[in-house]
Amino acid sequence: MPRFTVHVRDEWLTVPCRDLSCTVQWLGLEALKRYIKNKPDNGGIGSVQETSFYVRRCQGQGLLDADDTLEDTLEDNDFVEIVINGETMSPDLISPHLDGSHFYSKYQEPVEYISMDGKGLTTTDLVNLGKGLYKIKLTADAESKVKQARELVDNIVKDHKVVYGITTGFGKFSQTIIPNNKLIELQENVIRSCSAGVGKPLSPERSRMLLALRINVLAKGYSGISLDTLHQMIEAFNASCLSYVPEKGTVGASGDLAPLSHLALGLMGEGKMWSPKSGWADAKYVLEAHGLKPISLKPKEGLALINGTQMITSLGSEAVERALAIARQADIIAALTLEVLKGTTKAFDSDIHELRPHPGQKEVAFRFRSLLDSDHHPSEIAESHRFCDRVQDAYTLRCCPQVHGVVNDTIAFVKNIIDTEINSATDNPMVFAERGETISGGNFHGEYPAKALDYLAIGVHELAAISERRIERLCNPSLSELPAFLVCEGGLNSGFMIAHCTAASLVSENKVLCHPSSVDSLSTSAATEDHVSMGGWAARKALKVIEHVEQVLSIELLAACQGIEFLRPLRTTTPLEKVYDLVRSVAKPWIKDRFMAPDIEAVHRLLLDQKIWKVAHPYIEKYRMEHIPESRPVSPTAFVLDSPVSPRKRLRNECDH
Repeated sequence: MPRFTVHVRDEWLTVPCRDLSCTVQWLGLEALKRYIKNKPDNGGIGSVQETSFYVRRCQGQGLLDADDTLEDTLEDNDFVEIVINGETMSPDLISPHLDGSHFYSKYQEPVEYISMDGKGLTTTDLVNLGKGLYKIKLTADAESKVKQARELVDNIVKDHKVVYGITTGFGKFSQTIIPNNKLIELQENVIRSCSAGVGKPLSPERSRMLLALRINVLAKGYSGISLDTLHQMIEAFNASCLSYVPEKGTVGASGDLAPLSHLALGLMGEGKMWSPKSGWADAKYVLEAHGLKPISLKPKEGLALINGTQMITSLGSEAVERALAIARQADIIAALTLEVLKGTTKAFDSDIHELRPHPGQKEVAFRFRSLLDSDHHPSEIAESHRFCDRVQDAYTLRCCPQVHGVVNDTIAFVKNIIDTEINSATDNPMVFAERGETISGGNFHGEYPAKALDYLAIGVHELAAISERRIERLCNPSLSELPAFLVCEGGLNSGFMIAHCTAASLVSENKVLCHPSSVDSLSTSAATEDHVSMGGWAARKALKVIEHVEQVLSIELLAACQGIEFLRPLRTTTPLEKVYDLVRSVAKPWIKDRFMAPDIEAVHRLLLDQKIWKVAHPYIEKYRMEHIPESRPVSPTAFVLDSPVSPRKRLRNECDH
């Protein structure tokens, strides 16, 4: 029989419905009848029939028409709220602002699976799991290892052995022996007491990443969790039943205790959960609506769910992936700015970069050559100033390979650490089934990802710092030879004046955010945890720094495209014209002042979706695969003894011989 979960004031009610031709009004009245049934004073409601109310979905808060049928408006197990006129909607159901929640506006249940064994997960996999692109299943090998570790834990309990976290208290209470009849209560208590986080909740995407990563770590088979409990976690993930996890509260030492406890609390049917069907609601009702049962913890399982660096590492994975995306798109944006400012490509000559062969530097210089090569991709703009008297460009143009390059190498270094951390066992104690023993160690300490993410923030920030200076050059007529602030009728119009100020403010904020959080440590748990990593803040602020970088580069891309308008009818290279066309598909030229924020947001979305990279990447790879000789055009800005042979002629000569 179809049923609906209805929220009335502070209570959740299940209302069955035999006939789906009943109206939304009927559902509201039936819910109110059930609400007042057990209230001594009828809940202050005189007559249900005379009570005026409205009905809205819990997910999205969409208002429902009272005369519509349930068959036309709701699905089985949908969540709705009854709001009595004169009262306000329950604050429990008003979703806080959730970063990145656009992914779930069009959520579709995935059909593909990722097999987990705790060994082969990547940052890309984890971010895609967060986006809801895959479900999870365990490999047979992983299931076998999980079973073996659990058997050892069960034997420890059966034999009344004293083992930390299994038959003892935690932290300062590690010397306290817990009797067998209290072991389950011990595990439940640690989840409840550690669920002490504050702040806004993680977005559904980030909660999915956190849950997926915890499943991957448990799948290694060194935590002692039971296979039944792990399967229940996977079922919750596959149904997108996601716990309410406040973002603040971890010091990143004895694991990310607070956020992981909130994650586990929802799986126990306590606290709140989110699903595409319900929105935010009481966890027990969300699980029930998806045919799931709350987890019943066994000895050691509470500790197994909350020991580890998964909060730091899951957010760090997103930071790495977004850093990779913006770093390579920054090269494209800077190349377009160089064209607009009539810079030279001589500084990207491969011979220069072979003399300082950092991988990132060489790759960035190559990308610039592939986008700006005047023989391979003729540029009318470049030809228009080839014989100018400028000797060399400003550092913000000339030194892009050196500045952008070290960002690329920084990201590669951090990615290596995060990829290792993703597939590491970070529990305590570790359960070694093959040795028949448990060992207390310190793999839960978050220093590795914390230090790496502090480094990532410092490195990626430089993309914004140099971009802001290029925006200044674009907007300053004494440096660009373009109209002031890239607009006609300056004075009447202000153009990009304040957009540049926005970029400057974001760069300034980043300077503060780049202060390493991992240089701090405060002793906790009565000096039991006397050194901590502060990795949770390292991860969150790294993401904030990267978001600012994306926004600054969005402004530069808009400004560079606006600069192109003043160079028409001249055209730039083919790949950069494609980039220009893409930007113009979401932001029209700046003829006169208008509301600018939507343009910045639209271009930011292009960068987040990596569409700038997708447009230019085929040209970069074609240039790489065809091994096209470099263009080294004659120019008075570079001294040569003899006029060089053109690349095409040089290639013909080589073929003739």
